[in-house]
Formats: sequence, structure tokens, C-alpha cells
Amino acid sequence: MAAAVALDRSSLAKIETGARRVSALELARIAEAVGERFEWFVEDEPAAIVSRRNLQEPGAPSPRLDQMVERIARSVEFLMRHDLEFTLPSCSPMDRPSSVNAAEAAATAARSLMGLSEAEPCPDVSARLATLGLLVFSLWVGDEVADAGSILLRQGGVALVNGNLRTGRRRLAVVHELGHYLFADEFTVDWRIGEQDDSEAWESRLDRFARATLLPPSGLGRAWTELRELGDDLRTVAVKLASRFRVDMSTLSRRLLELGLVNQAEADSVRHIRTTKADIIDHNLLVAQELEPPSLPRPYLKSVLRLYRGETISAARATDLLLDTWDEADLPPLAPLPEQAIWTFVS
Repeated sequence: MAAAVALDRSSLAKIETGARRVSALELARIAEAVGERFEWFVEDEPAAIVSRRNLQEPGAPSPRLDQMVERIARSVEFLMRHDLEFTLPSCSPMDRPSSVNAAEAAATAARSLMGLSEAEPCPDVSARLATLGLLVFSLWVGDEVADAGSILLRQGGVALVNGNLRTGRRRLAVVHELGHYLFADEFTVDWRIGEQDDSEAWESRLDRFARATLLPPSGLGRAWTELRELGDDLRTVAVKLASRFRVDMSTLSRRLLELGLVNQAEADSVRHIRTTKADIIDHNLLVAQELEPPSLPRPYLKSVLRLYRGETISAARATDLLLDTWDEADLPPLAPLPEQAIWTFVS
């Protein structure tokens, strides 16, 4: 580290212990070396702890995802400080479901908050979650990283979905994070409450909540019955339902089994079904690439553009806030300032 930032090891050690002052240029070099933004060193971090969905190892750390979630959280709070039009709705916390039945009831309540009936699918989940104050970002985070993570802010929250996932799993992961948002407060997250609740059991209930939100019992049951009465075989029914509700086959098979619509053998068959190009043509299926990375929430994008057009931020800062998913050439042209505007800068 000392070599990377052109300092003696003793000087760096003194900076770490507070025995030596650090200049802005030195701190900038340190920030670049450790891959953090400058303000990470001088501003308080977001108040809440990241909670995440990690199927391979529930509760295990995921540093790369956590780092990106924190960067997004800082960016959102920057926009809220500088753009008076950018606000996130508040959502009253819900009681943590202590059972499977409670998770099902919570899903029904969450669907109502999103303006969904008891039966309809949940399209455009990012836009619906934004109405609850949860901004959803989908970015390539990498392999061997948690599926998603979220963090509560002073107002609202943000969720990051690993863009490496397929559409159905991205949607399931983000609704799982909706559960964290609705049930956890800024000091209480699932994977750090070993004394109060088994983390794996809690994650399981959150997944049940997510499945019930995307696949409501009445809607899925009705669609299942209608298609079976039309004479469609198991594979055709599964392909049509997965397309209608925009879920992956693993999620669909588990939900069908939960609701008693199939037996274990049929659920295993559904889990191994893969939708083909021929299925899309034969059954006129909806091909939805929801949360296709990179995907940033519309309210967030509009706020960045407002600040840029108002020249509150530079082009470089705008692309940074856009998480490097835009180039400066993608930004709108700015109208030239009148001559008298010079006095704004020199007076």
C-alpha cells in the first residue's frame, strides 16, 4: 500500500493511527488504491447494515456486493440532499412473519401495497417497489456473489440484484429483498439475529414470502385449473405459467407443490423443464427481460439528469452517479449560458 500511494511505510502507519495528518492528494491516492470513493473516508456510512440473499451460504459475507450496495446508498443520499424533487415514499414496517402462514399473509399485504389484486401477476417489479420507497438496481456483480442485497436508508431503501442471474431468479431475489425492507429495521437484519431466530429458517420464510408475492395462491390456482381443463399437458402448463408470472421453473415447481397443485414427482418434472424457442412461438409467450443489467430505477435516473441539466453536478459526477453505465456522450447537451452568467461565478 505504501508503495502504491508513494509514501513511506512509517508515514502510512502514522496516518492509520492518527499520528500524522494526510493531505487531500495523499488521501485521493489511497482511495484509488483501495477502490473506494473519496467521501468513504470522510463521511459517515449509511446507518443500516446490508442484508442479503445468499442461496449457497445464507448469512455469509459477500464483500463485493456489500461494497456496491454502499456505493449506491451513498449516491441515493447525495441525490436526496441536492435534488428537492427526489424523495422516496415511506413505508410502515410490517411485523416479521413467525410462520409459513404469516409469510403468506404478509405477501398478500405487500401485493395490496403495490396495487395488485389477489390474483394478477406482478409485472415490472422495479417500478412497483419504487412506489414503496425501495429503489432496485440490477448490475453485473460477478460469480460466487450473493444473489441480491439491500439496505435501509434514513428514508426508503435500495436493493441491488446480481445481474448474472436469469430473469426469473432476478425477480425472486428482489422480492426477497422487499421482505428485508418491509420486515427489518435499520438495526435488525436477519443474518445477525442468531439468538432470536434461526437465520436459515428466517431466510426460508422470506423466500416463501417472495414466492407468494410473485405467485399468489388464487391467481396461480385459477390459471393452473383453466389450463389443465383445456387439456394442456404438464409441460405446456408449466411453460405457460412461468411466462405469465415471469418466474423460473424452480420457483414455479416449488410453489405448485406448496399449494398442493402437484405431487412431488410432478414438481420434480416441472423443475427440469426448459422453455425453448419453439415454445415461445407455439404458445405466443411473453419474453420479458426484466431487470436486465445494467438497470437503474427511473426515479434515480431522472434525478441525476435534473442535477446535470441544472449544472449542480459535472458530466464526470453524473456518470459516476450513473454507476458507470453511461458515457458522457450519453448525457443530454446543455444550453450555453448567457454572457452575464459569468458574474454568478466571480461575484
